[in-house]
Amino acid sequence: METSHSIGAIAFAVALAGGAGAAIAQDPSTSSGRAWPSKPIRMIVPFTAGSASDVLGRIVGQRLTELWGQQIVMDNRPGAGGLIGSELTRQAAPDGYTLTMIGQPHLSNALLREVRPYDPLKDFTAISFVGSNPNVIVLGKGVEAKTIPDLIALAKARPGAMNYGSAGVGSSSHLAGALFVSKAGINVVHVPFRIGADSRSALIAGTIQFYVYPLPAIVGMLKAGTLRPLAVGSPKRAAALPDVPTSAEAGFPQYRSESWFGLIAPQGVPKRLVTRINTDTVSVLKEPATREKFAQQGAEPGFGPPEHFAKIQRDEYAELASLIKSIGMKVQ
Repeated sequence: METSHSIGAIAFAVALAGGAGAAIAQDPSTSSGRAWPSKPIRMIVPFTAGSASDVLGRIVGQRLTELWGQQIVMDNRPGAGGLIGSELTRQAAPDGYTLTMIGQPHLSNALLREVRPYDPLKDFTAISFVGSNPNVIVLGKGVEAKTIPDLIALAKARPGAMNYGSAGVGSSSHLAGALFVSKAGINVVHVPFRIGADSRSALIAGTIQFYVYPLPAIVGMLKAGTLRPLAVGSPKRAAALPDVPTSAEAGFPQYRSESWFGLIAPQGVPKRLVTRINTDTVSVLKEPATREKFAQQGAEPGFGPPEHFAKIQRDEYAELASLIKSIGMKVQ
């Protein structure tokens, strides 16, 4: 959120010089003296298969597997709005064999609880910014709104009777939905889902009336016409959904909502490994084939050194703290 409304304001930094071939030639070693990587690498995804972080993580992981000659093993650990995956990362050995694809929930989880589970800025190693994408407002069955003001009018006509879904308290979809509710001044009920397929089924059945998804998690169903999008939260239309208006075009310019994603590792990973992983990841993200795969999902690759991604997280953390305080969000 991957607040989710602010990522468009973040400028992409210039990518690290040099390609993957140069990085591979450096062949850094672990503390044991063995060349890295000498075994499979785990990529933790704090959400279910098919989520935006999972989809983008698999695209990047497949190419890194080819570059490194070691399998990137996807490890989906959904639960607690992404908290479980972040905690597993914090507890892992800082040896370069555990990476995690995070988004805004990694930051918001530290702000939503009375006892902070971790410090997202100090307890982890920033590796690489991976990309960003618009969030899209998707309507449930029976919601006849054609514009965002239509949706707002329906909600105001039935205070407390409409539901909106999310991937859990503090998830990017929750933050994006809560921001919309706050901007619209409506009284609706938040319904968290642990499994993405359940939320989509609820929309199809009309159990929930809207859901603000990161675009890669839902683009296939939108293109197939299974679900109906109302608007994307980006300042310009998404290339993957050229017929879907922006929130401004849909009559609500004060709402903006995008998500970002990036790779982190446990705190203490040797600098030479951080540089190696970042350089190879940036090289993969710059490849035309990767850019095309991202575009098909409605996402845009992001570049830059680890310091760039660390700054994105610092800036976002401050904005999330302000948003969460202003709307009174907390873990129930």
